[in-house]
Amino acid sequence: DKNATIVDVRTVEEFSMGAVENSINIPMHIVPAKLDEFKSMSKPLILICASGNRSGQVQRFLMSQGVTDVYNGGGWGDVLDILES
Repeated sequence: DKNATIVDVRTVEEFSMGAVENSINIPMHIVPAKLDEFKSMSKPLILICASGNRSGQVQRFLMSQGVTDVYNGGGWGDVLDILES
């Protein structure tokens, strides 16, 4: 989906070592403070991290706060492979 926003919830350090092009880095620990920003982002939201664990936690949190059309994309490397194929 060309309207999708890819949000990488890894730490700034992890993100700086490699990331999906045009993804946004919002580390998991600051997600609650950015709730309004998530609500205003272009949907769907695709959340990624290193393995899918943190992005799954963030997905559940956002959904519990009324953010819809949000998905756990899993590991950023897997998403990168899909986008490059």
